[in-house]
Amino acid sequence: MSGTQISSTHPQLPPTTEEQRISWLRLLRSRRVGISTFHRLIGEYGAADAALEALPEIAQSAGETEYKVCPREVALKEMRDGQAAGAELLMHGHAGYPSALNDLPDAPPLLWAKGDTSILSRPMVAVVGARNASSLGTRMARSLARELGEAGFVVVSGMARGVDTAAHFATLETGTVAVLGGGVDVIYPAENAELARKICETGLRLSEQPMGMVPQARHFPARNRIISGLARAVIVVEAAARSGSLITAQGALDQGREVLAVPGHPFDARASGCNMLIRDGAVLVRGAADVIEAIGTAQPRDRQPEAEQASLGIPTPPEKRSLKQTAELHTQILNRLGPAPLAEDQLIRDLAASAKQVSPALVDLEMQGKITRQAGGLLALV
Repeated sequence: MSGTQISSTHPQLPPTTEEQRISWLRLLRSRRVGISTFHRLIGEYGAADAALEALPEIAQSAGETEYKVCPREVALKEMRDGQAAGAELLMHGHAGYPSALNDLPDAPPLLWAKGDTSILSRPMVAVVGARNASSLGTRMARSLARELGEAGFVVVSGMARGVDTAAHFATLETGTVAVLGGGVDVIYPAENAELARKICETGLRLSEQPMGMVPQARHFPARNRIISGLARAVIVVEAAARSGSLITAQGALDQGREVLAVPGHPFDARASGCNMLIRDGAVLVRGAADVIEAIGTAQPRDRQPEAEQASLGIPTPPEKRSLKQTAELHTQILNRLGPAPLAEDQLIRDLAASAKQVSPALVDLEMQGKITRQAGGLLALV
């Protein structure tokens, strides 16, 4: 049902009564109703209760003959559990819902929040990184987060071990938001119980998962889109070449957020992801000043316009390829290649790009195991 195509004919209106909130919760918790399907159903039927009535028929047309929507009692229990935990339910479109998430195509319809929800109106940056962070990495995360907090930013992270924990501890006084992979009332990892308690005193714990939900591996990529969505910029402190932090960075790019990274030693696998991000165009971070400069680059104050620089004979810096442009080039290369070998120079001509642009991308794809290089400068898909 999650793939059902439904055209939106009604504007999506947030619930205003308790009954409507329960209907939203029932719809979202119904089997095979994901975020996209929820938004399409609300758009088609105008209200959650109407969508709930239509669900069994929609399911039947998709081959589900004995489909049942989420029972009212289940939604009522979740509401009671949330109240008992001191959590508040934020609804998409309401004033208390984080405005940074409103325009995301996969915005969470509902968020459970525990702590100070007013913090959601302040500017945020995300600090993420390795769970098995090095001593240097955790020190950098603490220093960076503390400086950003003192500069007026709320620091967002995922309350995981390592970099996340260091960033949260450093910003308890200035404000921090922990986006959880499980229920807002479930502390994971367990050793962060004291941190979780302190976050609620001056900051906020946030989750789209049901109350009492124990986090599972599939929850974390969805959690990461909320972290990046809340923030104006995502800073990766330490990350392996294939890690959840890089998923967060990719999500940030898709959402139009700035991506920054702290460089590390080439021999340290925990820094390989950060070094790759920087090589592909992410802003190199040495401290909070670099972050603040990057976030403000859309409206530079002290730099001369390029035309004025040219008239003064000042050379402009070479254009950097963004991570999104690099990803698009990777896709173009993979689409051009097949099992039959193709000469590298022919590929470059087909792409109408320069060897300077294509060569680093080929190295990336080769290291990722997606292409193979054969004798005579020939390339093929693996």
